This record gives sequence, C-alpha cells and structure tokens, in this order.
Amino acid sequence: MLSKAQTISFYLNHTLKPSFTSHTNPFIDLQIKPISSLKVVWRKDRELDRAIDNDKRYKICSRVVKEVLNEPGQVIPLRYLQKRRERMRLNVNIKTFLARNPGLFDAYYDRIKPKTQPVPFLRVSDRLKEFLEEERRIHVEHEPWIVSKLCKLLMMSKDKVLSVEKLVHGKREFGFPNDFLVNLVPKYPQYFRLSGCPGEGKSFLELVSWNNEFAESVIERRAEEESKLTGIGVRPNFNVKLPPGFFLRKEMREWIRDWMELNYVSPYEDVLHLDQASREMEKRTVGVLHELLSLSLHKRVPVPTLGKFSDEYRFSNAFSSAFTRHSGIFYMSLKGGIKTAMLREAYKGDALIDRDPLLEIRDKFVALLEEGWGERAEQLSLQREVVKKDVEMMATRSGEYDGHACDE
Repeated sequence: MLSKAQTISFYLNHTLKPSFTSHTNPFIDLQIKPISSLKVVWRKDRELDRAIDNDKRYKICSRVVKEVLNEPGQVIPLRYLQKRRERMRLNVNIKTFLARNPGLFDAYYDRIKPKTQPVPFLRVSDRLKEFLEEERRIHVEHEPWIVSKLCKLLMMSKDKVLSVEKLVHGKREFGFPNDFLVNLVPKYPQYFRLSGCPGEGKSFLELVSWNNEFAESVIERRAEEESKLTGIGVRPNFNVKLPPGFFLRKEMREWIRDWMELNYVSPYEDVLHLDQASREMEKRTVGVLHELLSLSLHKRVPVPTLGKFSDEYRFSNAFSSAFTRHSGIFYMSLKGGIKTAMLREAYKGDALIDRDPLLEIRDKFVALLEEGWGERAEQLSLQREVVKKDVEMMATRSGEYDGHACDE
C-alpha cells in the first residue's frame, strides 16, 4: 500500500532508471505503445469527492436564486418556481427549501392576471440585494483578471475565436459576470470583437490582438518563479502526485517516464504541425486541460462543459481519457452522476490551496446563507424550548389533578 506522499516521481527516480536513449534509438521508439492502448483503472478519491459535496448546498441555493433573478422584475409566483424544481435539480418542495434557507426571498401576495385571485409571489430580499451589490463591486474590482481570463481562453483556441453560446454555458465555471458580453466585452475593443448573429446560436467572440503578458501558463510562471528563487533554471513541467493507494503497471510507468522527459508544450503555442496522435500532442492537450482547470473558479470543470470546446482546443473524441491516464495530475469525480475533472495540485485534502480572487463572491453568498441557517436553527431551538415547557406544564398539571383525585 502506498502512502499519500508517494508520487510518480518516486517511481521514476527510484523504481526505474531513466533511459535517455528512448528519443534517439529508433528500435526503442518502435516499441512504444500508442496512447490509446494505455489503460489506467479509475480509483475513487474520497477527499476530492468531498470537495464537491461541500459545495452542494451552496450550488442548489445559487440555482434557485438565478432562476428568480432571470425573471422580469426579479419576482415569480411561488407555484411557477415549484414547477421548475426538476430543471433546478431541487429534490425538495419549494416551500421546504424556503423554510430551510430563510433570508433569500420575501413572500407576498399578488395577482398573476388582473381579475384572478391573489397568489403567493417571491421577490429578492433586501439581504440578497445587498449581496448582489457586493457581487457587482467584486466583479469591478477584479475586472482586469476577468479580462485576462477571457483573453487566455481565446488565445488557447486554434482560430482565436470561441462560440458565444459555449462561453455563456461555461461562464460560471470561470467566474464571468452574467452580463459580460453586454457590459464587459464592449469596454475592451482592443482585445475583443463580437461577430455573427446573436440570438441564432451563430455569434462568436474573436481575439483582436495578442498580449504576450497573458501568454504564460500557470506551469511556465511557476517554473520561472522557482528559477528566480533558487537561481537554477527550472524546466516547466507538471506536478505529478499519485492518489493514495494508487499503483501504475510497469508499462504505464515507463510511458509516463518518457512522456515527462518531453519538452513542455505551452497551451498558447501554435501546434498545427503536431500529429493528433503523437505524444507531443498529448503533452499539449494535458497542458491545455491543466490551464483551463487552473483558470476555473474551483479548479474543476464538468467534463461535458470542457467537451463543448473540443473543436476549438483540438481535443480528440477520447480527450476525457487523459484525466484517468494522468491520474497524478487530474482526478475525474463521478459525484452527482456528472463527470467532473479536478486539478490535484490545487487541493489539500478537500480544501482549495490557491483560491481564485473571484471566490470572494462565493464566500459572501455562503455567509448570507449561513446567516439564514443560523436564524432558522435559533428559531427551531426556541420552538423546542416552548414545546418542552408545554410538556412539562402539562405533566405538572396532570400530577396535580391526580393528587386531587387521590385526596377525594
């Protein structure tokens, strides 16, 4: 059984003697197995799964809030929201949800049509309005970071163009504001241009100019910082750590050893000359996936969301197998019936190490929820106290009644 500290590097440096002739000896090259034949068994990582579980309640509340905010006037009849439970993946009655999460909405009565009877409506609470103002402030404060993220996503794509529909689908994963296409993009004509037909699913966001400051990956920046700190040139490469109890077969260890010896391919580098089935292209694909996850808020993205960008980032149809093939770099969680790609180095246990500055928004929302949960817990405690006192009073009266009966 392997300890948590054991890494692939351990196997490469101690179990196997590195062979530097593999790139020059044609007979060895001929024996290298193709990528598609290399199989690694998926293994559950409970700590990383728990990281997803920790955000479950927050995400459910976020979906319900989003549903109301998207309504005209940000109000909605209660029964309409109830009908959308399945779409919001809400597994409790909407009234139960509201009781469990006070402070998000205010209930009031109004008519859906002029001559109908008043029915319960929901509107955004003052507390939630304050949060939304904070959210806008944080987006403005970190606007340069959001712009750089958007540029980086475009710069990694093969034509420096991304579908607006796909960007909107993934905006929450990267922390983009809801109105980023309307209010953010037009402010930076030096970087962005919208083209196509909005509303018909054929609109695109194009990169206008290349910024070298943005064309540095997380891995390249880390190597540069280590070089400055140590005074020794550090070659950019992936941090690779095997999950607890994980073991690679000999042929896979050998393949990874040789693969790690290859030069790092920047996700911002033009790779049209690379063969899609080559090990170099595999290195580039892993680099793009690593950079995309690094740019995401939680250092994790649902695999179907990444799959939407397969054409733009030159992913193969079987790109998701890279997450299990490189289990020391990534983890693919199956929590909630959705495949989610996670960056191992970004987590210590179930906690994020390097937090995106935009996660301040999430923290503010969680604080709002916890305030409501605290109030509810206090109310339930008071109710239990009242019930307890009522039971004690009834027991006392019953004892007094029995005593009088005995006297008689």
